[in-house]
Amino acid sequence: MLTKKSLDSRVQMEMSILDDLVPQNHMVRDLDKYLNLSFVYDVMEKEYCLDNGRPSVDPVVLVKIAIIKKMFGISSLRKTLREIEVNNAYRWYLGYSLTEKVPHFTTYVKNYSKRFGENHFFQNFFERILETALEYKLVEPDVIFIDGSHIKASANKNKYHKELVEKEAKFYQEQLDNEINEMRKELGKKPLKKKKSQN
Repeated sequence: MLTKKSLDSRVQMEMSILDDLVPQNHMVRDLDKYLNLSFVYDVMEKEYCLDNGRPSVDPVVLVKIAIIKKMFGISSLRKTLREIEVNNAYRWYLGYSLTEKVPHFTTYVKNYSKRFGENHFFQNFFERILETALEYKLVEPDVIFIDGSHIKASANKNKYHKELVEKEAKFYQEQLDNEINEMRKELGKKPLKKKKSQN
């Protein structure tokens, strides 16, 4: 028998819990379980006015957006934010309801530029994230990507992990800076100042 799917469900009102819409084995659940990001508040506290001004976008949300981009291989921040709009798992990870408005890319650019742009926060942060991801087997320890090149770790994996993690984190920080600078250029803003090397 030929069945035709009704499209009435598009406008049907339903009661649902976001947590039920995210599969138990989805990677965002592992990220949420193993990556404790509470330290971000301590690190970033001095960058925010505590007693006045407009409410900000939660800095942990800004960091999680960068994690989603990196861990799920999304090519740009704009595309990441568009994916978050329609992806229940990403919304769940950020703590955003189904109807809550996702930050606009210009909001991300302004926050990154003002609070993260002229320091090595993301580079240091992603070193920590990659180390944790390796520890909990969220990424394969014998395959890490640096500068877009596929590198197999040598027999002595422990010897190379730290160096590979540092290179990968530095590369991601540079990618993020370049993308933010392109967006700033589109908005008629000056590029971020070049960071001094940590080495």
